[in-house]
Amino acid sequence: MGEPIARQIVAGSPQAQALNQAGRAPVRFVPQRDLPDGQAYEDYIFSTAQVPTREGLHDFFNALCWMHFPLAKKRLNQLQAREIARAGVGQVRGPVRDAATVFDENALLIQPSDALWDALTEHRWADAFVGLRAEWPQTRLWAFGHAALEKAVQPYKSITVHMWRVPLSLAPADIDAWLAQDLTADKLSRKPFSPLPVLGVPGWWAANEDPAFYEDTRVFRPHRVKARAEKPYANQEILPLA
Repeated sequence: MGEPIARQIVAGSPQAQALNQAGRAPVRFVPQRDLPDGQAYEDYIFSTAQVPTREGLHDFFNALCWMHFPLAKKRLNQLQAREIARAGVGQVRGPVRDAATVFDENALLIQPSDALWDALTEHRWADAFVGLRAEWPQTRLWAFGHAALEKAVQPYKSITVHMWRVPLSLAPADIDAWLAQDLTADKLSRKPFSPLPVLGVPGWWAANEDPAFYEDTRVFRPHRVKARAEKPYANQEILPLA
């Protein structure tokens, strides 16, 4: 889906125009200058069904996510707009908006076995990536976060995403509808994320064929419960927010 649009942009079409021509999103993409001064980005999307879009990869990947996950993206926007209506914008987003933004920018959907999920969330990296390596070809993954996708264009070892578990029983065609229901304010406020150094995924980076790849504790860090309690996401890389 993305390659034909990218070719139009490279050929000189304005990014918003090329994205709209694809006709695959429940919103229209408009130039960033259409966002009125003083109006919050998410509030503008909610009230107009238009997404202010800058030239460049970050907003390009955001638009592709709107095309692939229209119901989930709409749900995230509704949650953001509801919180803005309730509490205003302010300097601090609050727990729901903060978590929704982290998800929007950096989520990776994963459909693992119980054994693999436990190993990943407990940061037993050798078990997850070496001991259970045979499970990865059957483990489905969907990149959702557009900031994570942008970073993957020029990959480096420490790129870290936030995993969101998808039930094994769910068919791929049902992911978007399920996710739109699963993304609740209550669940997001509890920040149910777990970090994944994404280039550790077998087959995604040639260097990880060597088991020693996972011994780098600067990237594959041990679980630190206290650090998470003191400061959310203290034990993982945070990607820049839009």
